[in-house]
Amino acid sequence: MSKTIGSDPTIDPAEVAARRDDEELFVLDVRREDDFEEWRVAGSYNLPIYDELLDGDTSGLEAALEDIPEDREIAVVCVAGVTSADAARFLRERGYDARSMADGMNGWGRLHVTYDVDGESGRVADASEPTRGGPAVDGVTQIVRPGTGCVSYLVESAGEGIVVDPSLYVEEYRDLADERGVDVVGAVDTHAHADHVSGGRVMAREWGVPYYLHGGDGGELDEFEPIADGDAISVGDRELEVLHTPGHTPGSVSLRWGDGLLSGDTLFIRSVGRPDLEGETDADVREGATELFESLERLAALPDDTVVLPGHMSDETIRPLATTLGELEADNELFGEDDRDAFVETIVGGLSDEPANYNRIKAINWGEEPLTEEAKSLELGPNNCAAN
Repeated sequence: MSKTIGSDPTIDPAEVAARRDDEELFVLDVRREDDFEEWRVAGSYNLPIYDELLDGDTSGLEAALEDIPEDREIAVVCVAGVTSADAARFLRERGYDARSMADGMNGWGRLHVTYDVDGESGRVADASEPTRGGPAVDGVTQIVRPGTGCVSYLVESAGEGIVVDPSLYVEEYRDLADERGVDVVGAVDTHAHADHVSGGRVMAREWGVPYYLHGGDGGELDEFEPIADGDAISVGDRELEVLHTPGHTPGSVSLRWGDGLLSGDTLFIRSVGRPDLEGETDADVREGATELFESLERLAALPDDTVVLPGHMSDETIRPLATTLGELEADNELFGEDDRDAFVETIVGGLSDEPANYNRIKAINWGEEPLTEEAKSLELGPNNCAAN
């Protein structure tokens, strides 16, 4: 075991993300079992001693030492990085190479990881890892939040950029744009999100740029530029082409960028968007599923080599997250389904739990509730926007 009492007692969430396949790192989550089962760092081990640690009781940790590897680095995780710091200190005092993940799962939820979709290496804060497959699209940077599954994009041309599906952490996009020498000239949401609060209005207000959204998802907002099917958003000397693809929401759009398709929550790598977050009745869900089927048929008519860049990830291992329409038709059973009735029944019968706090998040994004500092805490948790 390493003697690390005098070393940095914390490990940044970005390092944990960059080392997610590193067998030398053991992620120990000390939160309650229910919290761990709902949302966790992939591959982590749960030792549910959170309440004991809150009371200063380390007996549960001491009893479990034989389950904690002595020859690996230990990243200890809790809610906000406080209780895990106590656990990591206990382990270090016994010779383990243990650190507490800074800010806990709160920090994990805020983490943004960027990948160049043109085939260059990915970037995780100051650490880098190789890109893992996926076809290339020129002028696109993918921003993944591994803690929430949300994916956003910076598309750029001739020194100008548009941010697609931005999170509330708008400084992430400012830093990225500055790094790339790009002036952000707008933000666009592919739909009114139910799992995370959009940063589009914040960008519009603070940066003085237009915020684009389909009118079908405008709700009570008056701070956006409405877009519709067939519109084109100028970015430098290129354009984002708007395709109205309702189903997940009434105003869902997909965006064509050359050979790329930013599909939002209409089409994912292994699933499709769920149609039940806007209506309340079975008839509403079936209507949304029918619209979604028609939207997917429209996307399927695009060239097979079109590169799909989705708005969410699950546990896929390819980075950047990208594949072609042709591959999806073969590998994604829902996208490959050509029977409308069978598709609708599969969707209705396979819906998972709704995203946490989705009604309030949706209300904020629709302008029905004010955007406050509380918004960031509402979206912490797993992504459940896929149909199944």
